[in-house]
This record gives sequence, C-alpha cells and structure tokens, in this order.
Amino acid sequence: MSRLEAKKPSLCKTEPLTSEKVRSTLSVLKGVIASCYGPSGRLKQLHNGLGGCVYTTSQSSALLRNLSVTHPVLKILTSSVQNHVSCFSDCGLFTAILCCNLIENIQRLDLTPATAIKLNKYLLSLCTSYLKSEACSCRIPVDFRSTHTFLSLVHSILTSKPACMLTRKETDHIGALILKAFLLTIPESTEERMVLGKSIIVPLKGQRVTDSTVLPGLLIEASEVQLRRLLPTQKFFSERHVMAIDRVGVTLMESLSKVTGATPIGSLNPIVSTTYGSVKDVCSARFGSKHFFHLLPNEATVCTLLLCSRNDTAWEELKLTCQTAMHVLQLTIKEPWVLLGGGCTETHLAAYVRHKVHHEAEAIVRDDGCTQAKLHVAAEAFCSALESVAGSLEHDGGEILIDTKYGHLWSCQADSASVGNWSDTLSRCGCGLYNSQEELSWSVLRSTYHPFAPQTCLPQAALGSASNLTVDCFTAKLSGLQVAVETANLILDLSYVIEDKN
Repeated sequence: MSRLEAKKPSLCKTEPLTSEKVRSTLSVLKGVIASCYGPSGRLKQLHNGLGGCVYTTSQSSALLRNLSVTHPVLKILTSSVQNHVSCFSDCGLFTAILCCNLIENIQRLDLTPATAIKLNKYLLSLCTSYLKSEACSCRIPVDFRSTHTFLSLVHSILTSKPACMLTRKETDHIGALILKAFLLTIPESTEERMVLGKSIIVPLKGQRVTDSTVLPGLLIEASEVQLRRLLPTQKFFSERHVMAIDRVGVTLMESLSKVTGATPIGSLNPIVSTTYGSVKDVCSARFGSKHFFHLLPNEATVCTLLLCSRNDTAWEELKLTCQTAMHVLQLTIKEPWVLLGGGCTETHLAAYVRHKVHHEAEAIVRDDGCTQAKLHVAAEAFCSALESVAGSLEHDGGEILIDTKYGHLWSCQADSASVGNWSDTLSRCGCGLYNSQEELSWSVLRSTYHPFAPQTCLPQAALGSASNLTVDCFTAKLSGLQVAVETANLILDLSYVIEDKN
C-alpha cells in the first residue's frame, strides 16, 4: 500500500487584481493581443518548446488556443473570448483588447467594484441601444440586390489577417470565391425556416493562390491505389460497374449525405433500400498532383472550395480565415447589417457616449443613485477603453485622430505633417466613408477635447459615393462588446481566488 500524504490546505488570495504580478501579466497579455490587431498587426510564431511544427498567426482563435495561461483571472478572460469566437468566429481580438482596457482603466479609479460594475452596465446599454437604433450612423443595412456589401465584408476579413500573405489580386480572387461558395449553400426554394448547406474546404498546397476554385458538389480525394484499381476488392466492383471509394472519413459523412441523400450504414446493420442515395453525375478530376472523385448533386446545397496556397503555414491561416468569412456571411443573413470598420465604430461610440453623459448626467444619476463625478470618471474610462482599441490598429508610430463632426478615426504617418494642416495629409477615414476634403476639424485621439454630438443617421449620399468600405460583422461585434464588458465586470467583482494545491 502506497504511503498516504495529508491533504494540503487550499491557498486563498484576497483582491487578486491588487496583485502587481496579476496586473503586469494582464498588461503583457494585452500587449501580445493588441500587437496582432488589424491589417498591419504583427505576426506571432507559436511552437512547443520540445519541438513540433511552428504556427504563424495573428488570429485570436489560434493565439488563445496555443497560449498557456495559469492565473485564474487570465483564464476567465481567455475562456470568455474563446467562447465568443467559437460562437461568432470574428472580433476575438477586439473583445480581448477592450476587456483588458476596461479592467486597467477602472483599476486606476477611486471607485468601488459595485459602482464601477453598475456604471459599466449602464454605459454598455447606451452603446447597444444606439447600435440597434435607426439613428445609428455606423450601421449599414445590407442590400441583398447587390454583392457589394458582402464583398466588402469578406475583403475586410481577409485583409485583417496578414499571415495569409495575400496580394491584392489574390485577396480579390479568394474573396470572390468565398462569396460564390456561400451563395451555393443557399437553397433555391425555402420554406418557413431556411437551412443553409455546407461548403467543404479541400487543401491543395504548393499551388498558386489564384489556382483556387469553387466547384458545386463534393470533391473526394482518391489515392493512386484507388485510381489504378490494384486491390482485388477495387477490381471486383469495377468489373460490375461499381465505383468504390475507400476510407472517406467521418468529416465528409455529413456532406456526403447531403449530396447523395444516402445514410451511413452501421458495421453490423443490414443494407436496406432506404439507405441508398443518388447523384447527378460522378467523374474523376485532377488538380495539381492530386486526383479526386467529383460528385455532382441533383439539387443539394453542398460545394467544395479547393483552396491553394504556397506553403503549409499560409494555407492553415487562409483556411481559418475562409471559415471565419463563411460563418460571418451566415450571421449577416440572419441580421442583415454591418458596422463601419477601421476603428470608426469605436471612436464614434466613444464620442456618442461622452456627449450623452455630458448633457444628461443629472437625469442619469437621478435614476442610478450615484454622483455625477463618479459617472463622468467611469464614462471617461469606458470611452478611453473604446478609443484604445481603435488606436491599437496603428503599429508604426503614426498619429491617430478623431474628427469632430462624424467621430470617425483618421490616421497618418508620424512624420507626415504638423497639426496645422491635417486636411492636406489625411486621405480617408478608417472605414473609407469620408474624405478629408470636407470641412472637418480633427483632434488627436485620447487627448482632451470638448464633448461633441457626432452626426447620426448615416447620409445615403456619402454611402453611395464611397467604395471599398471597411466593414465589420454587426452580430459578432455587438456580441464582442457585450462579452468584453461583462467579462471585465466579472473580473472586477472578484474578491477571492481559492486554489486547491493537492
């Protein structure tokens, strides 16, 4: 019988956020995540110290999945972001950065956790109510008569992932393919509840990205043995005009059932007529050095995206990006809106909240029961957190500005101009909707400026004249905003951390 050891007492720590170690670790995590943000975000190489493959990425799903965190506070934060990404695929970095900013900003204030949490909830409700309202000028309705907004959304996702290493031509090509693949998954006739089909991504590494293509139906890779029919069993079937495909794999079973109408048969189950399916045609195809069986469906909403890339690392990142784009398009069908990207929604929201609090502080504190001074400092911390997310898009020391008419973000190179002639050095705002030739005035972001009312109700003339807008998924961003604030509130409310040392 092995020797029994007495159980060690649990370790109890009070006020975990007051620990300098926790604060510094949180700051490091924010720095890692923020440095990945946006089209010019810095790449991260992930690898195991004992060896194995090296993965290059700037995406939150890959980064947080491979990032080992030990402190319970950080685990809460990373788990919340990962849960959001698993549901919405997009805006993971935005969620993580905003959450870290809120925690850091609130920690500097002389507010009790209860007061800070209550005010954060109120400020979040201001943002969500505004984003869902018709008056919101950073929300664009999706026009289903045109593919312009969908292409802008896909293009914004592709360009925000620099590890895909795509040229402008390749970005346009992949963007068009993603949209085509998505449209092929939409059924032609729908009943009360539309059920989308599925798009399968098949790898073809070592080829040009522009060799990628979309095919209706299903591509199943065939081995050389299958093609040559060398096995006595692959011969028995072929002599009787039966095409046998060995080891299709579990991942293709669902799509295979959709394409053919057939159902999987258990190993010990009898074969009955209801398990059979049919296809319009079956043919063999070759792409690069690979051979495939191509199953063409009768009416099924299944298609194959044959995705090419120059190397393994770029292909893995591109595959993940394509999956994100597909999911985001599905979300946009359910809620047909997009938000202006490039940091403009964040700065516009910050300006809106500042103005609202500045002019309605008396009415707000009357209902919430706190002082105006506490409301103002909490609102400033909240708005500063939003602006810091937008500022994280700049990685080269450039100047970040906000215009005092629309509340949009503008950026220019650090050595480009002085404050006196911004209109000569700026071109378009972050989302691309407005240009600097309008009569605008600017203020340096995160500097002290008088609260102003950003223009609400998006002007259709400006929207019609703009091209190549940078936009974000409305559903994913709104959820990311809520998750960031709610997670920050949860962490701010922690009084004890109890660890079992056994």
